[in-house]
Amino acid sequence: MPAGSVRLHIEDSGGDGRPVVLIHGWPLSAMAWEQQVLVLQGAGYRVVTYDRRGFGRSDKPESGYSYDDLADDLQRVLDHCQLQDVTLVGFSMGGGEVARYVARYGESLLHSVVFAAAVPPFLMKSVDNPDGPLTPEAAQKSRRALELDRNAFFEQFTEDFYSANGVFLVTESQRREAVALCQQSAQAAALACMDAFGTTDFREDLKRLTVPTLVIHGDADAIVPIEGSGLRTHHAVRHSQLVTVSGAPHGLNVSHAQAFNDALLTFLRT
Repeated sequence: MPAGSVRLHIEDSGGDGRPVVLIHGWPLSAMAWEQQVLVLQGAGYRVVTYDRRGFGRSDKPESGYSYDDLADDLQRVLDHCQLQDVTLVGFSMGGGEVARYVARYGESLLHSVVFAAAVPPFLMKSVDNPDGPLTPEAAQKSRRALELDRNAFFEQFTEDFYSANGVFLVTESQRREAVALCQQSAQAAALACMDAFGTTDFREDLKRLTVPTLVIHGDADAIVPIEGSGLRTHHAVRHSQLVTVSGAPHGLNVSHAQAFNDALLTFLRT
């Protein structure tokens, strides 16, 4: 699908069911939703996934990775598929797109939203954001590691992605699949999006949410800690529902797929 001059890879199950748009995390692709797509389709929903610009099978421009740009891409996906009464499900970085989409485009096309292990409200620790879980020093260290040796970075990242309290919770095959998705990212996109999700403040965006909202997060998430993200989003969106998955790491949609899918389906039925 053209998004301005950038083509986005979209997969749309079609059908008459209420649409659910799954927005993947960094630095993966829509294929990371494999354990959700068939379950949602089987429950009668129309499932739409797409690869963020710079990742997976989408075009990989050198620029255009601010959350305003990415929210505009999301709007183009909704327009292209002619979707209404949509549930947006944003995983990790994708939760930022959900928040910024509402701020830029409102809720007229939305039925509900889900923040899954998501980065809002604001990751970077600062004087006016003392509860941010990401220090500038840690952000700089991660960026340097990705710049110096992306292969080694993705190996370690996927270990942490699927580990909780030092225990690795998926199969090695599943981790290798995640590494392969990471490798499909353009380096410029991976670095620019790392900057975007680390430094973008979604606190004002969250105040605009009025549609039903689910926050689902693992309590052992070492990538996006629940205390600095999921719990703060839940408190910021006062009408939101919170599902905490005990012992779950960041990649809980794979490691704890049953619990994740059950919570999502329960929410979608409300």
